[in-house]
Amino acid sequence: METIGTWWMWSGFFVIVLIMLAIDLFVVGGSKQHRVTLKEAATWSGIWVSVSFLFAGALWWYLDGTAGRELANQKTLEYITGYLIEKSLAIDNVFVWLMLFSFFAIPLELQKRVLILGVLGAIVMRTVMIFAGVWLIAQFHWLLYVFGAFLLITGIKMWWFADETPDLAKNPAIKWIRRHMKVTDELHGDRFFIMKEDAGKLVRYATPLFLVLVLVEITDLIFAVDSIPAIFAITTDPFIVLTSNIFAILGLRAMYFLLADMADRFSLLKYGLAMVLMFIGVKMLVIDLFKIPVAVSLGVVAAIIATSIILSLKKDARERVREGSIDERKVQ
Repeated sequence: METIGTWWMWSGFFVIVLIMLAIDLFVVGGSKQHRVTLKEAATWSGIWVSVSFLFAGALWWYLDGTAGRELANQKTLEYITGYLIEKSLAIDNVFVWLMLFSFFAIPLELQKRVLILGVLGAIVMRTVMIFAGVWLIAQFHWLLYVFGAFLLITGIKMWWFADETPDLAKNPAIKWIRRHMKVTDELHGDRFFIMKEDAGKLVRYATPLFLVLVLVEITDLIFAVDSIPAIFAITTDPFIVLTSNIFAILGLRAMYFLLADMADRFSLLKYGLAMVLMFIGVKMLVIDLFKIPVAVSLGVVAAIIATSIILSLKKDARERVREGSIDERKVQ
């Protein structure tokens, strides 16, 4: 596996990740029942994005001094493009989390713990999947075509079913857990399991919070299957793939609380994400015929996401005008 990553670059990256996770867990009350405010979510979202781009700057500076300006520009663009793709696709993950917490009526102060564990699980899963994927592509180049076709089909399905809401009551994972475990009907604080008397003896019961945690981890896995092949269209360097993925994931929890009250305003974003997947899928399918430059890929992805966000906000504003909640002049 060809990579720009040296042992100390890998070590430095993991140290940064561990420090940021430790701050989130122990300094800002990650392990406590804590209601995250919009200001706190916005602050931490800004911090995560800033750290991610500071890392990009440090990567460019190091490569520019050791390997030359051309390689520095190329690898930094690959990192930023990969980060933008993963961050964009993660928004869909956030919307699914919102649906899960709403369905199970999980209060905001309990959501933070589930999300932190979800992010930790996602980091482990993606690390394993990325190294496995890089190795497989190095051995079997034709897998790029498989990934490309998969992303194209996934993008088409996402576009087709963008307005449909899944029925969580019929979710197979929930049905399996309820068949094999006893589950309480009510929450018990931030506990995933409790001991409860049943037929004269103490029995372990799972709480609805545990069901949500399982579903969060499952959705993380499903979205990883979608998003990891997407970045292989940009680069197969494991250092770039892993760093861009992990930095995008680290900001997910803060982004969730930032978007929690605004999800309905981005009704067209799913169509934008579908177009991103279709574009990346086509890029992978034609990779040996015509290699789309990384800078072009970055511009296309950024334009698609920005356009879908702007159109979503305009659509939301027009609907609010019709409902009489805002002044029509503010939409112009």
